[in-house]
Parts: sequence; C-alpha cells; structure tokens
Amino acid sequence: MKALVLEEKGRLSLRDFDIPGTLGPADVRIRTHTVGICGSDVHYYTHGKIGHFVVNDPMVLGHEASGTVIEVGAAVTHLAPGDRVCMEPGIPDPTSRAAKLGIYNVDPAVRFWATPPVHGCLTPEVIHPAAFTYKLPEAVSFAEGAMAEPFAIGMQAALRARIQPGDIAVVTGAGPIGMMVALAALAGGCAKVLVADLAQPKLDIIGAYDGIETVNIREKSAAQAVAEMTDGWGADVVFECSGAAPAVLGVPQLARPGGAVVLVGMPVDPVPVDIVGLQAKELRIETVFRYANVYDRAIALMASGKVDLKPLISASLPFEEAIAGFDRAVEARETDVKLQIVMPA
Repeated sequence: MKALVLEEKGRLSLRDFDIPGTLGPADVRIRTHTVGICGSDVHYYTHGKIGHFVVNDPMVLGHEASGTVIEVGAAVTHLAPGDRVCMEPGIPDPTSRAAKLGIYNVDPAVRFWATPPVHGCLTPEVIHPAAFTYKLPEAVSFAEGAMAEPFAIGMQAALRARIQPGDIAVVTGAGPIGMMVALAALAGGCAKVLVADLAQPKLDIIGAYDGIETVNIREKSAAQAVAEMTDGWGADVVFECSGAAPAVLGVPQLARPGGAVVLVGMPVDPVPVDIVGLQAKELRIETVFRYANVYDRAIALMASGKVDLKPLISASLPFEEAIAGFDRAVEARETDVKLQIVMPA
C-alpha cells in the first residue's frame, strides 16, 4: 500500500510501504479517510527526532485519523463493517501499572502511531484495537472525527484543571492545541476564556467563538489584559500552551491566589520557572501529556453541537499532495490552524 513515508530528516516520499500486521480477534481493519497533520509530525520531518524519540529508519507519519471499518475480529461486537470511526492512536499495555491506574497515556510501554519505531496511519488501511476505535455519530464528519485527537488534549487539560462553573481562564498560545484547550475550557464550565498570542490571524479565528476574548501580546501584555478582565484578581485557571520560555516564566502573574496552572505546551529545551511567584500565590500546578479516557467525551461534545471544530480546519488536501501539505505546515502560516490529508477512496 502506498504511504507517506519519512525517509529521513527533511525527506518525505509517497511510495509503496508494507506495514506488517495481522487482524487479531479484538482488532478492526479500517480504510483511512482523513488524517490531520500534527505539529509532532512536522517536528519529526524537520528535526528527525523529538526528545529521545529518534527516526532511525523510514517511518509512516500521521496519527490524527478517521475512516471506515472494513473488517472486524471475531471478538468485536460493538463495531461492524461500514461503521464510520475515529481512532485513538495510543495503544497501551492493558496489564501495565499505569493502565491499571487509569493513566495509560503515561504508560512507558504505550505504542503511539508515528512515534518511532511505530508507524503512523497515512496509508490506505490500518489495523487497530477495537477498544481504541470509536464510532462516529451521523452529525460528526470524517474531518471532525480526525480532529478528535487534538481536541482530546484540550479535554485532558480541562479535566486536569478541575474547572468550577463560572471560572475565568487564560490560554497562552493560539496554536491548534491552544485553541482546542480554550474550547474545551468553555465546554468544561468556564464563563470566559482569554487567549493570548502574537499572531493576529489566529486570534481572529479563535476570537470568533462566543465566550472567548483575545489579546495580541504585541500590543498589550497578557498580565495587563488579565488584570483588566478580573479587576486585578487574576484568572482562576491558566493554561500554558505555547511552550515559550517567556510565557512559562510569566505564568504566576496571570493566576489568582490559590488558582491553577496547567502546563500543556512542550518547550523544546528546559525553561526557567518562577518558583517563588508560584509559591507566593500557592498555585496548583498540573501537567498534560496526551490524554486518557476522554475520546468518547470529545466525540459526544462535537455531536451535541456544543463544540464546533469545523472553523479550525484550514485546508483539506488530497493524498497525492501530502508532501506539499507538510511543506505548507512547515511554513507555519498565521492563517493556518489544522491541515488535513484526504486519502484515496
């Protein structure tokens, strides 16, 4: 089957590529339909590694996916051929201590699509555990189904924040994940969310949603905007989604005393932290790594109409233009949020 293959750092190809696999009794075979381009895919393309995950051999990219079930294993009862689905890309070891604790996202043994040496899903067919394959309601399109993966990160962040109804939140960073976090925070009960960034086109996109206000930090600091919004008290929850060192350092200035800080963005290198600033307000610190046990909730919110992710899909490109799509993602245009690849019928 033809796949989008990262041959080595900086070199992609569309070519026949065999991904070994056998349909087990608890698995499903899926014809992929839509696959989103994620920042981690782009990072592997441009840098050849993320932390200690290094691309040493050709690897198929892609992990944000939807598709159609074409075959089911003998033990699968909740899915059938023809079902439209999306797939949670991390496969944990169900016997691991992390999985037993319900935190399978931090299972050291998890096998995650497009994380070396595990191949991704930018290929016509994949085999996947039925337990991590979710049927899409009629109201949710393939394109939206492929958005369940990044939105799940927003859901994880909102859950880690322990939002109280009526909370005021601030999100630093209006990239795709920052936008997902902002929408999840609203859905989780926040009365208002302030999104801070320096890319005005992205702020315009997320600012079009009811309940979200924006601030361009080229014109006004996030701290000043939060102070004006909260009469100097500070935000109940601060979601740091940029991974930028200045943003991480400035987090204590944004939160109210006794508030919460959720670290979502991943800095490329270690960054300084104002520990005394955190201590002086007794801020609660939470961290996010992917997600666990939220995919069904994410899909339910989309199906209900309470969360509309369609405005965040900037372009859908045919598989034949996948390399061009990745090159466009590398450009990081301020008007782009999520680029998706549509697989051949």
